Amino acid sequence: MFPADSLTFIGTATTLVRLGPFTLLTDPNFLHRGQWSYFGQGLVSRRRTEPAAQVADLPPLDGVVLSHLHGDHFDRVARRDLPADVPILTTGHAATRLSKHGFRSTVALDTWHSETFTDGAAKLTVTAVPARHSRGPLNRILPPVMGSIWEFSAHPGAATLRIYVSGDTIMHDELAEIRRRYPEIDLAVLHLGGTRVLGVLVTMDDRQGGRMLDLIRPGHVVPVHFDDYGKFTSPVSNFLHEARHHPATDVRLLARGDSLALGPMLSPG
Repeated sequence: MFPADSLTFIGTATTLVRLGPFTLLTDPNFLHRGQWSYFGQGLVSRRRTEPAAQVADLPPLDGVVLSHLHGDHFDRVARRDLPADVPILTTGHAATRLSKHGFRSTVALDTWHSETFTDGAAKLTVTAVPARHSRGPLNRILPPVMGSIWEFSAHPGAATLRIYVSGDTIMHDELAEIRRRYPEIDLAVLHLGGTRVLGVLVTMDDRQGGRMLDLIRPGHVVPVHFDDYGKFTSPVSNFLHEARHHPATDVRLLARGDSLALGPMLSPG
C-alpha cells in the first residue's frame, strides 16, 4: 500500500512519505466518516470522508511532521494509537502540549531551524518555514503553524529531492523568504480548503493556492485538506482551474490511498 520513494495520500492533510530508508507521517487525522473533530477555539466539524488507512496499517515510522495542533491535524486517534516514542517535529506550542499527553520525543522547531534524520549515507533534513493561520487579532488566538521544507539525498553527492509542505497557512509576506532560500522545489503539498472563522480566511482557498504556485513555482503539486470537513468550503476543482495558469507545474490530485512516485522527481543537488 505504501510504495518505496512515494507520497501516499491518506486524507485531510495526512500523508505517508517514504524516501530511501525513511518513513514519515504528516498531520495525522484518522477519524472515520461521520465522527466529530474538535478543531480548537470552539470549532467543531463532522468528517465527510473516510481515511485510507489507520495507525495499525502504517509501516514503522521514523517521525511525524505536524504543522500545528488542531483536531483535524492531530486527532484523538493519533493521540491514542501513535507510539509514544515516535519523534514529532512541530511547533513549540504543539510540542509542549503533546509532551503532556505522554509523547516522549517531541522536537520543537523554530522557523528556519532543522532536524536531520540519517541512516548510513542517506540523509533527510526537515526545516521549519514560515506559516500563518490568519491575520490580525484572530491570528493571536489560533495556534502557531509551521510549514516545512524536506531535503532528501541518498548519499553525499547524490541528487536532492526538495518537498515543501505548506501547513495551514494563508498567503503573507514572510513566505517570499522560502522562495529566496529554496529557488528549486520539486514538490509542493498545499493545504487548501478555504476555511473561514468569523468570515476570516484561515487556510488557502483556490485563489491563494494559485498565488502560492506563482511564488513557489514547484515542479509538481499535490493539493490536500480540501473536502474532508464541512468547514472546508473552497472546492478543489476551483484550485485545479487556477492551476491551469501554471503549465510548468504538474498538478497531481490523488484519491485517498493513491501514491505519487517521488524517485523521478530527484533534481540536481
